[in-house]
Amino acid sequence: MATNTEAFFALEDLHISVLCVILVFLIGCSAFFSGSETGLMTLNRYRLRHRAKAGDRAALRTSQLLDRPDRLIGLILLGNNFVNVLASSLATVVALHLLGETGIVASTVAMTLITLVFGEVTPKTLAALYPERIAYPASAVLAPLLKVLYPLVWLTNLVVNNLLRLFRVRVQIAGNQQLSPEELRTVVMEAGVMIPKRHQTMLLGILELEEIAVEDIMVPRNEVAGLDLEDEWAEIVAQLKLSPYTRLLVYRGTIDQAVGFLHLRKVLNRMAQKPDFDRADLESLVREPYYIPEGTSLTQQLLNFQQRQRRVGLVVDEYGDVLGLITLEDILEEIVGEFTTDPATNNQRKLTARADGGYVVDGRTPLRTLNRMLGWHLPTDGPRTLNGLVMEQLEAIPEPGVRLSLAGHPTEITEIAGNRVKTAVIWPHPIPAAKPTDTAG
Repeated sequence: MATNTEAFFALEDLHISVLCVILVFLIGCSAFFSGSETGLMTLNRYRLRHRAKAGDRAALRTSQLLDRPDRLIGLILLGNNFVNVLASSLATVVALHLLGETGIVASTVAMTLITLVFGEVTPKTLAALYPERIAYPASAVLAPLLKVLYPLVWLTNLVVNNLLRLFRVRVQIAGNQQLSPEELRTVVMEAGVMIPKRHQTMLLGILELEEIAVEDIMVPRNEVAGLDLEDEWAEIVAQLKLSPYTRLLVYRGTIDQAVGFLHLRKVLNRMAQKPDFDRADLESLVREPYYIPEGTSLTQQLLNFQQRQRRVGLVVDEYGDVLGLITLEDILEEIVGEFTTDPATNNQRKLTARADGGYVVDGRTPLRTLNRMLGWHLPTDGPRTLNGLVMEQLEAIPEPGVRLSLAGHPTEITEIAGNRVKTAVIWPHPIPAAKPTDTAG
């Protein structure tokens, strides 16, 4: 009799031991499903697509799973909930055997803590830190498991998808979102050492082209250098020989009566070959003008220049009046930075640093140029030049010595030329010793 009793208790102890082993296995399965979910959902999708296109089998398998996130999440949650419920049931059985009726409360508390620490927080934290190390191996298990449990997953998703339709949510559309330009800009800026700073600047410049119109970077009409066919012939020849530009606008009397553009290299070659070069020869080399409507984005204009094989055009308003001139180089500078050899433009964009930290700036300097060169954030949705911004804020033509604040930057007008600001001094921050006051009210 004693032998039978000992055998019974030994068998029962073995039974409890097996249940404990199964319980540990189920906790491990719970950790696997929890970590897999976090790892797969936090993967860098663009790196994943790149690796999949390069032929990485693990990346390709993972990408296929993520193509239908509803099925993947259904599978993971189905498995996770199943093992968690089964583990809780087995823990209750073990606790009842060891502790009696009080084991129910003990098993509930113990399983809550164990599942939380080992089945949820730890694996999810690990997967969030190392998503690729978790997701790729996990896909090797989840892919065949999805095939085995597909009928059950399909039934679950059928119920869930119909429920989502009540809230007008379509899974296929919601899972196929694209990056907006602002989000793509953030990706580029946060790339860190993966993209060199210089390349980051160029990529951001490309993204901004769609937001910039031709009139934002054009040379205004009063600064366009041109050749007036109504001038004396000797004057025209002298201008041709001394012009610093490769292409020159040709007009009659006023810039609104544009005849076209002249390539100086061709003109000088013809003048050297033909000693009796005259006006008729000059006009035969003029190429018809190319007009660009104001408001055209730089992205579109870059394509237009390429399609029409042009490098320079005149920006016109809705009435056909010429507003200014823009070149292909002006657009490229928005991407790669300043490289122009235009002496007039260089003078406008030249900043002279002062000992007190301020900068002497030409009033014709574009605000976009100041922002790019100094890293400031002067408003560019209104006036395009420093002179225009001062005029808008003061609503009058200022006198030398007037001080004001431009977007938080103390500014002093130092020189006036006619009806515009010729030069001004701008400080990055207020000067403690003599803080300028805002006269704009």
